Amino acid sequence: MEPKVYIPFEATHPGSILKDELDYRRISQKEFAQDIGMQKTMLNEIIKGKRAITAEIALSLEKSLGIKADSWMRHQAGYELDCVRIQERNIRKTQQIEIWGLIKQYVPVNIFNKLGLLTHSLADNISKIWEVYEVNSIDLLVERVSVHKNKEYYKKSEKLKNDQINIFAWSRLAQWQAKSEVVGIFDAKNKDAMIMELKALFYSNKDVMGKTKTILNEYGIKFLVIEKFNQSPIDGYSFWSNNNPAIVVTMRKKQLDHFAFTVLHELGHVFEHLQPNHTEEFLDIEYPNNDIDEKEQKANRFARQCFIDDAVWQKFFNENARFNYKNTEKQMVQLAYNLIIHPSIVLGRYCFETNQFAVKTGIDRTIN
Repeated sequence: MEPKVYIPFEATHPGSILKDELDYRRISQKEFAQDIGMQKTMLNEIIKGKRAITAEIALSLEKSLGIKADSWMRHQAGYELDCVRIQERNIRKTQQIEIWGLIKQYVPVNIFNKLGLLTHSLADNISKIWEVYEVNSIDLLVERVSVHKNKEYYKKSEKLKNDQINIFAWSRLAQWQAKSEVVGIFDAKNKDAMIMELKALFYSNKDVMGKTKTILNEYGIKFLVIEKFNQSPIDGYSFWSNNNPAIVVTMRKKQLDHFAFTVLHELGHVFEHLQPNHTEEFLDIEYPNNDIDEKEQKANRFARQCFIDDAVWQKFFNENARFNYKNTEKQMVQLAYNLIIHPSIVLGRYCFETNQFAVKTGIDRTIN
């Protein structure tokens, strides 16, 4: 690794060194100009940094002051190199300012700054954006953002018209953070054992997020919780990260049933749709039910079936849907007891299918 070259804020002309030397020796410029046979105006230009010290002048300074000519030439060469380096640094600085101005049009840098990903160095910040977005130029960044703006999941709801930049930034951050996660070997044959452990965890409702990560990691699935960005109603995200599937959730709703369903929904994508080392990804955003595509419907069915068999649910629903949810609370608790699942999961599904999302019952949906 080459040593880092120190670039001063301002280059030091050897004329300033000459002035210090004359002042120390208490020699006036007029007197010294006479001593070396130089016009006073030329000497003054050297001292003010307006004229270079040539080899001829360096020899005169050596004879008069006893300071070797080589030393004066090194100072002059160092000054000229510093001038070029400072000019190049200023050019780079200008270019960085221009690049950063463009980056801000395609990246929510204020969010990245709040997350502690950015510093006071423009060069470091630009490198961080390149790293997160996996690009190395502003052209590639614009192209990547533009391509993802046209992805189908951005068109699911009219209220997402202006959210594409934040949504894409969140997904890039999720993929970037997942890269550094180290987990076990993934084997799809372990699906049933994994789901049993997760269901038992959700039933206990104790340290759910931490233990969910532990369980999924042990089975070779990366798991992260990343706070959602503004105007980005993301619930979950599943994709292939290096040699492992990855699931990232936002905790947009701090409810046990919502968290449990989201995790199982993403597992549905993992087991039904994701292929090792393929680029397919599933970003689950809130959107109208009639806009859900076939793969999303399949992931929903997977999650529902993990908790309550469709036939069991249909029987329960047919018997209780005509009643107000408050009148079915006892039946919900009983069904949950019979199936050994947390009552909030029954309540969450009931509210979803009856479009009663703001219900108040004695069933606690808080995730612990």
